Amino acid sequence: MAQKRKLRVLMSILRDKVSILKATLSLARPSSSSSASAAVRLSVLRATAASASPGAPPPEDRLAAVLLLGRGSRVTARSCVAALMDRLHGAADAAVALKCLVALHRVITQGTFILRDQLSFFPGSGGRNYLNLSRFRDGSDPEAWELSSWARWYAEFLEQTLIASRRVGFYLCGSPRRGSTGDRDEKVSASSNPELLIELDALLSVLERVVEAPDQSGRLRANDLVHEVVRLVGEDYGATRSEISLRLAGLGERLDGLSSAELAQLAGLLTRLGGCKDGLMSLFGNRKNNDGLWDSAAELKAKASAEEERREGWRLVKKETKADAAELARLIGRFTESRKLYAVPSAAAAGGSGAGFRGLDLVPVTVSAVG
Repeated sequence: MAQKRKLRVLMSILRDKVSILKATLSLARPSSSSSASAAVRLSVLRATAASASPGAPPPEDRLAAVLLLGRGSRVTARSCVAALMDRLHGAADAAVALKCLVALHRVITQGTFILRDQLSFFPGSGGRNYLNLSRFRDGSDPEAWELSSWARWYAEFLEQTLIASRRVGFYLCGSPRRGSTGDRDEKVSASSNPELLIELDALLSVLERVVEAPDQSGRLRANDLVHEVVRLVGEDYGATRSEISLRLAGLGERLDGLSSAELAQLAGLLTRLGGCKDGLMSLFGNRKNNDGLWDSAAELKAKASAEEERREGWRLVKKETKADAAELARLIGRFTESRKLYAVPSAAAAGGSGAGFRGLDLVPVTVSAVG
């Protein structure tokens, strides 16, 4: 098995070296367009190349060279993202696929606007997500099989992060993209209740992807590439928690203004958040738990439940009051009809004849004289 693994790694290294050599030779061609395209491919190949140590993350200087492509023209940025996607979708090696995803993640968090914009709108096809890794499998050895599960999970996480970023209007991770606390508070205050609930739903979906992470306690415990993936996901997780906390605080201030449907939706979202707690604590411990999110969520859930009980009690009171009013009206109606039935008409109303009770037959009574 070890010999087979070494042979697989060697074949991956040779394939990448050949690809790098071809891209290097293309730089010498007279066509400026082909040279530019070859330079982009060369940067991507060097950043994601297979190495003798499959557990090594992409070199920082190589990733910096990829990010530098975003400072050029839009055409260069588009070529960079296309090259990364082609490299990812063509990867048969799980370590190479993870390196491509790390590079894409760094584009999201540190790339220029033009580079991130190209990634955000990159057309996808097939698969469970647009990164198209839902069926990715590298079965060359047990470690590659485990790395494949990390690649599938990481791709889904990145896609959900992009979806949530589009919903909230900015990229979740990376200080240059995130506004000041005051700006973010103002955005939350200006959002409607449905908008906040939709954004909260998307942000919670990010956490739900995080807790689906594969088990890290197996043979990949010492894998630096997996550790780098967890570190990057942890940064996004911290940023996502912050945005969730802001929206929970905003919804808490408007609790009495939420409709019954919105209150029920909020309760469901808080239940989903509580369901993520154990998994997140297991993955990150208390490293990202200094914002009091769990306490805030529990407090808001209690307040939302109390508000729902108050409204339900009020609805019952209104229902009983309405029923009592209907019964009272029915009794008054019966009493009125009885009065009409047994009322004695006035002499004028009876034509001055002094008629007896309306509605009753007069029965003659014979009285016998006493002896």
